Amino acid sequence: MDIVFATGNAHKATEAGNALGKSFTLIMPKDLGITEEIPENGDTLESNALEKAQYLWNKLGKSCFADDTGLEVDALGGAPGVYSARYAGPSKGSEANMEKLLAELEAASERNGAPVKRSARFRTVIALIMDGKVTTFEGICEGEIACQKRGDQGFGYDPVFLPCECNGKSMAELTLQEKNAISHRGKAMRKLSEYLNSCIK
Repeated sequence: MDIVFATGNAHKATEAGNALGKSFTLIMPKDLGITEEIPENGDTLESNALEKAQYLWNKLGKSCFADDTGLEVDALGGAPGVYSARYAGPSKGSEANMEKLLAELEAASERNGAPVKRSARFRTVIALIMDGKVTTFEGICEGEIACQKRGDQGFGYDPVFLPCECNGKSMAELTLQEKNAISHRGKAMRKLSEYLNSCIK
């Protein structure tokens, strides 16, 4: 089954393809001539995912899905949250985002007079549109923020996120298979895969 995934990020497409399995062929918007930035103006992960999926559905009329992911850090009141990709500015640079995050946690500790808790979670919301019907799925990965970057796998905030299940390893120190088994996106994708497989049986 062909399905359009609202991303221009090859890393995300690879992760999604592995999670969905061989029954599905993922198509990126650029493969269909859509090269413009897909809008995401919502103030929640759910509204952003839905806006992106609806944009593709309106243009293509094909089964499609979009995701939005946020890193929610407790000591920062849930920030960067929905603004995770552009936390340090509109350039969406991972290095700058991580540097700002670590600096904000350091500043919070200084204001607190003691180290703040570094508990955090990645949360992914997927919005699927098939035959005009919207279905959403959520995946959460609990963990904490490291004091410095570790590992060279993955993307985004992976080098500073330590999942609870991984005995101190950062997300960027995991293989793709290990990451998919515990990650927020992997969990959401498995829910999407189960739903899609139930639809084609």
